[in-house]
Amino acid sequence: MRKKTTITLKHLAEDLNLSVSTVSRALNNHQDISADTKELVCSYAKKMNYFPNLFAKGFRSQKTHIIGLIVPQISNYFTSTVIEGVLQEAEEKGYRVIVSESKNRPDKQEELIQMMRQFGVDGLLLSLTRKTKNVQNIIAAAERIPLVLLDKVSNKIPCTHIIINEEQAAFEAVEHLIHTGKKNIAIIKETEKSFNSEMRYRGYLKALKKHNLPIDEQYILSTEDISLQHGQRLAYQILSLQKRPDAVFTITDDCAIGVIKTFKKLQIKIPDDIAVLGFSNSLNSTIISPKLTTVDQPGQKIGATSVKYLVEEINNENQVISKTVEIKTHLVVRESTLKL
Repeated sequence: MRKKTTITLKHLAEDLNLSVSTVSRALNNHQDISADTKELVCSYAKKMNYFPNLFAKGFRSQKTHIIGLIVPQISNYFTSTVIEGVLQEAEEKGYRVIVSESKNRPDKQEELIQMMRQFGVDGLLLSLTRKTKNVQNIIAAAERIPLVLLDKVSNKIPCTHIIINEEQAAFEAVEHLIHTGKKNIAIIKETEKSFNSEMRYRGYLKALKKHNLPIDEQYILSTEDISLQHGQRLAYQILSLQKRPDAVFTITDDCAIGVIKTFKKLQIKIPDDIAVLGFSNSLNSTIISPKLTTVDQPGQKIGATSVKYLVEEINNENQVISKTVEIKTHLVVRESTLKL
């Protein structure tokens, strides 16, 4: 028995005294090959632990049935639900997925896009880094392979975008705070003008304007890393204000949980003294006490829908699809904004 050798079609053909084309067609259940030959070839291939080379097969057929997925940060809870949706839908449609992480670095993102193209993926799913400004390389890639942007997108890139209505979701969240009697509402957003952060900030401003509430610059806080740790830090800043807000809307759950941790440490009553509201409906939003009111961001559905539209474009080679698909969200009201 051969050791440490990749078994190829040629090896199988030589051992069985058949042509390479006959072995290939037998493995692919071709109608011109007899049932006995198919059984012989498949049985021997299994015995020899033979696996087809997908890249070589893709080179011949111009299809690998592999799609690429590039996300800014895999460890993020929301991203993990997106990946789950992508993997499930891709499997149902007969595709494998290569998942890569850009680590929120535009240079790494560009490197990964080139890598995916070299791997010969049939299509690419991409969630942009926060600092993506130069999109020419992404546009160039979209001219060569089907591309779908999801979650973090850019209107400068002409392709299908799978998103939620960030502005409307934030508007409804802040309006909920207003309906509970809160009038001095702070926001914690990103310093960088990312698509998601800016849309949520617009929703915040829209709600205040609709209800004739003042826009106080001291209540608009920004941080580059919208994390739990920075939520804890900014909570101290909020409490140091001469006129404290009576509610805080943060654009991520992690940041909101950081705020809650600091408030609890300093014995601030939530939601009586200050209400706290997050965004994404992460697993931790139900573990923290009080439980976090948050916008449900359906990552699994976003991932599955992205695959659906990407495969549609892969199967329609002569038709470039460019549309914006909005996935519905809803507000999950819990103890951090309303006593239940």
